[in-house]
Amino acid sequence: MNTELNIRFTCLPVMICMGILIAFGLHSTAQAETLPTPAGETILVIDGNIENTNAGDEAHFDRQMLEGLGMVEIVTTTPWYTSAATFEGVPLTKLMEYVGAKGTEIEAVALNDYRTTIPISDFAEFGTILAMKRDGVEMPVRDKGPLFIIYPYDSNADLHAQKYYSRSVWQIARMNVR
Repeated sequence: MNTELNIRFTCLPVMICMGILIAFGLHSTAQAETLPTPAGETILVIDGNIENTNAGDEAHFDRQMLEGLGMVEIVTTTPWYTSAATFEGVPLTKLMEYVGAKGTEIEAVALNDYRTTIPISDFAEFGTILAMKRDGVEMPVRDKGPLFIIYPYDSNADLHAQKYYSRSVWQIARMNVR
């Protein structure tokens, strides 16, 4: 049998399979996902350099969706309360992973339009959370809610600095991944 003919017949099934996979969009395992749509009031919008969305090029979250990602607790003192408090919220590393964040920083925007830039590396390095509860109670807007970026200040003396306090945005409404 001709060697050239043998190669063509041997490669033909592989080429057909590759064509089918490409035609059906199965050629990549790292594809963007469509997130569930919020059933309740949207309390957080994430946009920018993200892969997973549910409202155009944005990811919208209600309270139930955020809680569904898994909550953790941080017990710490802060400059804003007179004694240590227990904050419950979503680890920001988990939230960034969920939306498929591909940037190195976020711009956090509060309801009053306060803005600050936070390196995404802070989230893993310090265990920063997006707090939704303080001392077991949902935080209302009048008391820094519904969402508050919290660092575990008591876990690291370096966190007792204006640099980190200014990154602790309360009444957070939006994150732009850059």
